[in-house]
Amino acid sequence: MKDIDSRTDIDLLMRVFYEDALADDVIGFIFSDVAKLDLEHHLPIIGDFWEGVLFGVPEYAKHGRNPLAVHRDLDLKVQLTEEHFRRWLELFSMSIDSEFRGPRAEFLKTRARAIASRMQSFLAEARCPVVISARDQSTDLRA
Repeated sequence: MKDIDSRTDIDLLMRVFYEDALADDVIGFIFSDVAKLDLEHHLPIIGDFWEGVLFGVPEYAKHGRNPLAVHRDLDLKVQLTEEHFRRWLELFSMSIDSEFRGPRAEFLKTRARAIASRMQSFLAEARCPVVISARDQSTDLRA
């Protein structure tokens, strides 16, 4: 098996992953029923994202999307749980392992774990905003 070497490889990976993810009992409904994912529209966008992660290509920026905001909006419709992220990571890693071997494939799995962790932290914070009391706001910081 070869490593992930090109955008063509990323596109293959995304097709393999989404085929499994859409059919999955744990997370499939999030893509199909909640996000109502139009796969043909989504694949080039998500391909741009992962191409940027892996090869530093700036194409994703042209979409004007913030992955954290996209997932926050999704989380408002159905709470994205640790189980959902764990399953996403399992499927993503299995998709990589089914098609590729090498340093870039391993790097992509490592980055996916970091992204999932950051996403979960962000969503937890978004669900529990910090409230500043009137007393805290009136504290004289010059003292």
